Amino acid sequence: MPGAPPVPDVVIAEDNLLVTTAVDQVGRTPGHDESLGRALAALHDAPFPHWGGGSSWIGACRVDPSARPDAAEFYGARISELAARCGLEESMAPVVAGLGELLPLGGPALLHGDLWWGNVLFGSDGRSWLIDPSVHGGHPEEDLAMLALFGAVPDRLLNAYTEVRPLSPGWQDRVALFQLYPLLVHSVLFGSGYRAQAEAVARRLAGRIAARSDDAGP
Repeated sequence: MPGAPPVPDVVIAEDNLLVTTAVDQVGRTPGHDESLGRALAALHDAPFPHWGGGSSWIGACRVDPSARPDAAEFYGARISELAARCGLEESMAPVVAGLGELLPLGGPALLHGDLWWGNVLFGSDGRSWLIDPSVHGGHPEEDLAMLALFGAVPDRLLNAYTEVRPLSPGWQDRVALFQLYPLLVHSVLFGSGYRAQAEAVARRLAGRIAARSDDAGP
């Protein structure tokens, strides 16, 4: 895909072995941030035929790769299934019920799906390379929110991104919403610390949904 982030070529792919070509890495520079911003915007310009689909794993956590007809059903199913695996069904139920009010408009885009800084390699060619995806159709804001969960997203990266692909109004208010999925993944894999973060995010989102209902009146 023209302009999208480069990825290493796969040399060997077996059940328990993946070998790729090596990326000659250097220290991160401002140019790498700009490169990543532009390349992510190009990736997110690629439409996906449905919500979900793609990979059945995110890291070591299995997820349901089923395609879904709309965003609320896709994110609701993922949140509910992961919540059930770590005993958070009750906390997540109000969020799942109110997803239609929280999610932005727009159709599904091609996402990396597991975009944290450990999956970004800074190449000697000045480009930011991506590895270890969990590809699926989702909202572009999901990739950016996950990147922000495990380290600050520089203004330089965001500026380069929005020069190619503007973000929808109110995207800052939706960062926590799109961080809920990776927080639940980490709750399943690693336990209590991430579980507490997921619960805190769910409480804030449930409060936002309740406030909107109160404003709407009878």
